Amino acid sequence: MYAVIETGGKQYRVEVGTELEVELLEAAPGDSITLDRVLLVADGDESTIGRPVVAGAAVEAEVLRRERGDKVIAFKYRPKARRRVKKGHRQELMILRITDVKLDGKSAAAKVRKAEADAKSERMKLEEAAAKQAAEDAALAAKLAKAAAPKTPAKADAKAAKPTTKSTAKAAPKTTAKADTTKKPATPRAKTQSGAADAKPASKTAAKPKRAPKKDE
Repeated sequence: MYAVIETGGKQYRVEVGTELEVELLEAAPGDSITLDRVLLVADGDESTIGRPVVAGAAVEAEVLRRERGDKVIAFKYRPKARRRVKKGHRQELMILRITDVKLDGKSAAAKVRKAEADAKSERMKLEEAAAKQAAEDAALAAKLAKAAAPKTPAKADAKAAKPTTKSTAKAAPKTTAKADTTKKPATPRAKTQSGAADAKPASKTAAKPKRAPKKDE
């Protein structure tokens, strides 16, 4: 709901929460005032136009502070008369905040408060649902962690035990094989060498008989 008001010879479009700057009124900062000259009130698709003001409509506002506007320079002169007049003016202003727009018992502030309450309740419902879901997730995570906790040490022990057995099994045959290979070739090599040394002279004498002298010689 919004309204069009008139004050200080000017028109303003306002709604709940609007801050506007108007010309000085007879009120002190912190006071609440009511603006009766309401030219138009619109609520959704319905609008009421005043002739010249809307009957039963009022706009309530709160005075925030007083200020002064920018300086306006007024300069007058008359040619050939040596007349020069220069004046400055700063308008006294008042800052208002609109608190309510009323028409025939309807209040815009009440609608705003209801909408805020509904939004707050909806937000609280979402927060509660999120907290509940987070608690369920935490409980499920704790349950899974508890179920998986005893399995990990057994796997670790099994993995730690496997490499030790493999290393010992591999290391044992290698040492025995090397020991056997080093010992076995020693005896046959010695026998063959000694046998060959003994057999060589005998075979040469037996294989090569003495040559008989020829007749011509």
